[in-house]
Amino acid sequence: MKNFNRREFLTLAAGSTVAAVTSFSGCNSQFSKGRHPLKQPNIIFIMADDLGPEWLSCYGGEEMKTPNLDKLAKEGMQFSNAYSMPQCTPTRVTLLTGQYPFRHGWVNHWDVPRWGAGCHFDPRHNITFARVLKTAGYATAAAGKWQINDFRVQPDAMEKHGFDEYCMWTGFESQNPPSAKRYWDPYIHTKEGSKTYKGRFGTDVFVDFLIDFMRRHKSEPMMLYFPMALTHGPLTNTPLEPDVEDKVERHKAMVRYTDHAVGRLVKALDDLKLRDNTIVIFTTDNGTAKKMTAQMNGRKVKGGKATLGEPGIRAPFIVNCPGFVPAGIMEKELTDFTDMLPTFAELAGVELPRDVVIDGRSIAKLILGKEEDSPRRWIMAMGFSAAKLAEGRVVGVKQFADRVVRDKQYKLWVLDGKSARLFDLLADPAETNNLIESTDPRVVAARRKLEAVVQSFPGKDAAPRYDPTPPQPWDKKIKGKRGGK
Repeated sequence: MKNFNRREFLTLAAGSTVAAVTSFSGCNSQFSKGRHPLKQPNIIFIMADDLGPEWLSCYGGEEMKTPNLDKLAKEGMQFSNAYSMPQCTPTRVTLLTGQYPFRHGWVNHWDVPRWGAGCHFDPRHNITFARVLKTAGYATAAAGKWQINDFRVQPDAMEKHGFDEYCMWTGFESQNPPSAKRYWDPYIHTKEGSKTYKGRFGTDVFVDFLIDFMRRHKSEPMMLYFPMALTHGPLTNTPLEPDVEDKVERHKAMVRYTDHAVGRLVKALDDLKLRDNTIVIFTTDNGTAKKMTAQMNGRKVKGGKATLGEPGIRAPFIVNCPGFVPAGIMEKELTDFTDMLPTFAELAGVELPRDVVIDGRSIAKLILGKEEDSPRRWIMAMGFSAAKLAEGRVVGVKQFADRVVRDKQYKLWVLDGKSARLFDLLADPAETNNLIESTDPRVVAARRKLEAVVQSFPGKDAAPRYDPTPPQPWDKKIKGKRGGK
């Protein structure tokens, strides 16, 4: 099936009597004022860990096939210009809050269970999309990787952040070796506490939990957040490929199991007759680990995790809901992870909180086919490497962190507070020809436009907002040891 761009699709739809087109054109009533709560869409947000688009065949990846994701993309909309942040923590907090790292303060990576120091994602100072959707009557659940609270210190953190139920890998808790395991024999935290699930594969535990939650809550609107542990290291074999040993083959097996997990969730939606009222989104938290290289659309792409190059921040982003999200669309409009909270709020029919600054813009009308253009004229990515401690608090490494801002064609790199690189992504997707010194009037105009965006940001990045948790025995033992996993 051909991937249509939006204008081609709308032209086709205008003269068509296809049932699916008729169905999605009536979605205005689904989200109109005065609707019955059961007509609010379920939302499943699936976020892989360390997986760039070069490993997905629907994005032109040539290393392997990802049939379930391919089908999701073929029957829905896939974005070619979606940005995550470059690394785990900045992405996750940006997604939850709808704010850029310069505003929410988690500019650099901070692994709370391992590094502690009283730092945590504090519900008294931060909003989440789960809390917003709960005001609209949504049942909320999360499964997978969290890593921004220490469940030993805050066992009810997930509830305070708005999740009714949860099944989370604890993250690698300092001085607790069993917690290092997220795949085989995973160490998982639920309302019943934290424990090892002997003989189980973590992804299966998470998917089983989510399917059970859907079964129990299918008569009410649901928000399911699935930040997967896959495909982050340590590289491992999987239940589908138990004998694989080579590092690259293990990575491929983990990608295939990611695809398998998505397929299980979509099948469950079909079995529960929820598919036509559920918006499924698949994406990633950042690019693939640097040691992995894949062929995509005829060129080699090296993993770019924790970098500002396109392989580090250009995320696969697939949206699917039969009859509501137009099918076969390769969407070139812009979006980044700040847009998710306002998008979920609009889909749920709930107003955004008035006392919180939200940087994102809703793309709900775009993904439902009601509008042709995104409200975004630029997107931004920033945030990588480990944070530091200053006077006992977690702060960013720089006062103004390195970042990139792009529109549909040009991308500006700001390094050490100065414009350093400019690339024409349409002509140079691998970012090899720096145009920062160009005198071409079109390039100069593009540079000035993007520099004006950067100048609109605060001159100094915020630090994480939190009331410190009590000192823990393991805090002093990890002083000075910081990594980026």
